This record gives sequence, C-alpha cells and structure tokens, in this order.
Amino acid sequence: MTKVRFYLYASNPLESVCELVGNVYRGGHKAAIICPDAGVAQKLDQLLWIRENTSFIPHVMSNSPLAAETPVVIGLVGEKNWPHTDVLFNIADALPDGYERFRVVNEVVGKSETELAPARIRWKHYKQQQLTLTKFDAERRIAI
Repeated sequence: MTKVRFYLYASNPLESVCELVGNVYRGGHKAAIICPDAGVAQKLDQLLWIRENTSFIPHVMSNSPLAAETPVVIGLVGEKNWPHTDVLFNIADALPDGYERFRVVNEVVGKSETELAPARIRWKHYKQQQLTLTKFDAERRIAI
C-alpha cells in the first residue's frame, strides 16, 4: 500500500525536492518528480545539475529515451508512463495520476495559502483512500 508524506511549509519547494531526491537516490531508490509545468521542470532540471559539485543526481525528462535506465525522472502533471514506481515527488497542485502504483508519494508544499489549500484537498483524498499519511515541517525537518 502506498505511503504518503507531506513536507509542508517549504520556503523553496524546488530546493526541498532536490534535497529529498538526493536522499532517495543516495539510498539506492528511484524517483519520479511531477512538476506543474515545463518552466518549473526546466528550473528543477537546472537545480539538479548545479546544486552541489560532489552530489550529482542522474536525471532526465520523462520523454527521454534514457528514462527507463535513469534513477530520477522529471515529468509534468498528467504523466502516466513512469518508468519506475518506487518514490514519487509531487510539487504540483493536482493529485498525481497513478500515484497508487508508487511505494511512497512525497508531497512537497510551500508556505502560501495558494499552495496549502490544494494540499489540504490532496490530504483529504489520500485519507479517504485509507493510506498511511505523515506530515513533516520541510524547514525544520521534523514530524508534525
């Protein structure tokens, strides 16, 4: 059954995703990341390239021919053909399509009400599905 984790109050959700994806990758897992649009996906792609010289995270866009053999794949809302189903990161406002195929779903949410309101709707949906839910403060890195 899918486990869902909400990382709330991130001052910079893209930086938070980079850090969390790095942890997942270094732990030997594969990740998919859902972005709300191509502009955000491009920013995330750039951040993963330049974040730290010693901690490169191999990644490609979901439409790349190398997606199946790359540990981290970046896609957009509506993506349904993820090459792996280990860990899913969602930084979009929408409920991720096919989330139930993943072992873990990580919802990374900013501080503003415009980011928190859709996250509350996703939380309610997951809860109605009787999934295991946990919340973390993304900045303080503690369970809440």
